Amino acid sequence: MLTTTTALKVLEPGELDDALAVLDRDPVANAFVAARVQIAGLDPWRLGGEMWGWYVGGRLESLCYAGANLVPVCATSEAVHGFAERARRQGRRCSSIVGPAEPTAELWSLLEPSWGPAREIRAHQPLMVTSSPSAEIAPDPYVRRIRKNEIDLIMPACVAMFTEEVGISPMAGDGGLLYQARVAELVGAGRSFARVEDGKVIFKAEIGAATPRACQIQGVWVDPAHRGKGLSETGMAAVLRYALDEVAPVVSLYVNDFNTAARASYRRVGFQEVGAFMSVLF
Repeated sequence: MLTTTTALKVLEPGELDDALAVLDRDPVANAFVAARVQIAGLDPWRLGGEMWGWYVGGRLESLCYAGANLVPVCATSEAVHGFAERARRQGRRCSSIVGPAEPTAELWSLLEPSWGPAREIRAHQPLMVTSSPSAEIAPDPYVRRIRKNEIDLIMPACVAMFTEEVGISPMAGDGGLLYQARVAELVGAGRSFARVEDGKVIFKAEIGAATPRACQIQGVWVDPAHRGKGLSETGMAAVLRYALDEVAPVVSLYVNDFNTAARASYRRVGFQEVGAFMSVLF
């Protein structure tokens, strides 16, 4: 009987083309990891983590990004078991597991006995996609790019969004140094957008991951004092216009399933649900 040899190893920089070929199988779902790899390559220091590869018969079939997040990529069930075994041996170093719902759920089921309990599990986060904006919602003309000298302006809104969404402050631990660096990176890349009134951000969002084929909007937030006025819809329409005109032909986001207001708002802007992500937060 013939058997197919499988193997798991950390990818080396020379295997970049093989990794990109796997990531290119689903440019929308893989946008976060693909964007990092396209910028940093596979060197762990530059990438901010290791890229694990699952090989079948000597061919790279699946990936798992192991950095601040643990992210399965095009992962078969067999690959998930391999990734889980390596993650167990290594011990938890990530702050979350996130990715397409099915492989992420399987990965967590294997890791929970040794890594659990999680602080929070978001088992179904609809993945929403569009390649054209809705004609029903006019973009907010006051939403603009945040300039490089406006980090102090946008930072309070970013902290408020993160704390509200994740449940802990990004300023904990290292005093927010890593989070501030990430905000500055997005501002510097021209991918941070906001509406500012009287020196205060009342709407903001970022294009968090970007490749030539797809990009992902994140960090959508409206000042609580201005909610219920439609700012999320007109603001998102404005950011979507920037994204489609200047970044990529397909724009995605994922949202908590219990946030029915946001899901309805995104649908009105032109997004459609095409799948689901899952997040395990520690």
